[in-house]
Amino acid sequence: MAHSRDSARTYGKSDPIDALAVARAALREPDLPTAHLDEESRELRLLVDHREDLVAERTRHINRLRWHLHEIDPTWEPDLRTLTTFEHLAIAAERLADIDTVIARIAADLVERIRQLTVDINSLRIELEQRTKSTAPCLRQVHGVGPLAAAKLVGEVAGIERFKSQHAFARHNGTAPTPVWSGNSDRHRLSRAGNRQLNAAIHRIALTQARSHPDAIAFLRRRTEVGATGKEALRSLKRRLSDVVFRAMLADAASAREHPAAHVA
Repeated sequence: MAHSRDSARTYGKSDPIDALAVARAALREPDLPTAHLDEESRELRLLVDHREDLVAERTRHINRLRWHLHEIDPTWEPDLRTLTTFEHLAIAAERLADIDTVIARIAADLVERIRQLTVDINSLRIELEQRTKSTAPCLRQVHGVGPLAAAKLVGEVAGIERFKSQHAFARHNGTAPTPVWSGNSDRHRLSRAGNRQLNAAIHRIALTQARSHPDAIAFLRRRTEVGATGKEALRSLKRRLSDVVFRAMLADAASAREHPAAHVA
């Protein structure tokens, strides 16, 4: 609604201003597609959002724990990632059990909270693994699309068939580059528009493919050989991946219509 707000007589950004801009856009373009989440897609979105909240909560606890451990012993500085493993949490708990101070007691409580959050996070990942395999089997076959990325894509897209083409989907997820030509220089700039959750999911898939997928590695090499920078090559890969994701999700939607029972977790 940014352009609508800029052209309005009322300046600023608020809920009433946004509501008016949305109403004007709906009147100006009455045939806009409607986003819709069916029951399974909505549950996937709720589960992946809940997992992200738990991961953020665990990170806050880990940061507090590391501070307390440093206060107990300045040489005790475990890596942030090691405190998500049960082995290192058990080592920390065993060491804290021999220290009789308030700080050690608080740290021990944080260790237990982190351990339980890790159990819940791992459990949610297993559930998402099972659900996405039945709900989005074609999407899961794309290299680099794991259960978290698949659940995020299904939940955020809210109905792939509402997009009239792969180009419209690319505009929606922000992978369609913005042309910035100047004279004989044909360049494209990073687009900041679109759904940033979808864009982040496709970005993670692109990074995975850039490390381990032969076709993606070859594509990036070809782009850099013709003068593209590393970032520009990665943007081109993301644009191609947007089309791959679009076709996979269309195939899943068609399969769900033909065999609805097979797509129920």
